[in-house]
Amino acid sequence: MKAISVREIKKELDTLTSEELQALCLRLSRFKKENKELLTYLLFESHHEDDYIESVKHYMDDEFKTINRTSYFYIRKSTRKILRNVKKFIRYSPKKETEVELLLYFCKQLKAFKPSISKSVQLQNLYNRQLALAKKIISTLHEDLQYDFNLMIEEL
Repeated sequence: MKAISVREIKKELDTLTSEELQALCLRLSRFKKENKELLTYLLFESHHEDDYIESVKHYMDDEFKTINRTSYFYIRKSTRKILRNVKKFIRYSPKKETEVELLLYFCKQLKAFKPSISKSVQLQNLYNRQLALAKKIISTLHEDLQYDFNLMIEEL
């Protein structure tokens, strides 16, 4: 089955009633966890972006606490898992400020992690890539926000 373009889907959605739209959304949420998470963000958390950011930060804190620290292999594996989930949460929000703030918080957590990431080249590269990505996104933001986020980067 071939997927139809977004434009055609939009036209078809315009023809549906609100009850039919509700039924489609509920049916869509049954099939994939990401669909349900996106609907949760859009319905409950998009109006309170600061609370959403805080909840993702709490998620990161909890995940960094549970990392198996016996070897750098497990640390790298867990860190990549955390980053993958954070990137998924970032995709839900259309705001670039949210993306930068979460990436910088991830970098801050990774930098403060014990044992130090400086002993692992892969973790150091992961940290550097996320910091470079944050800098790239910061350059597209408003000048006042750029200044604030660049101060955060200098702390790192």
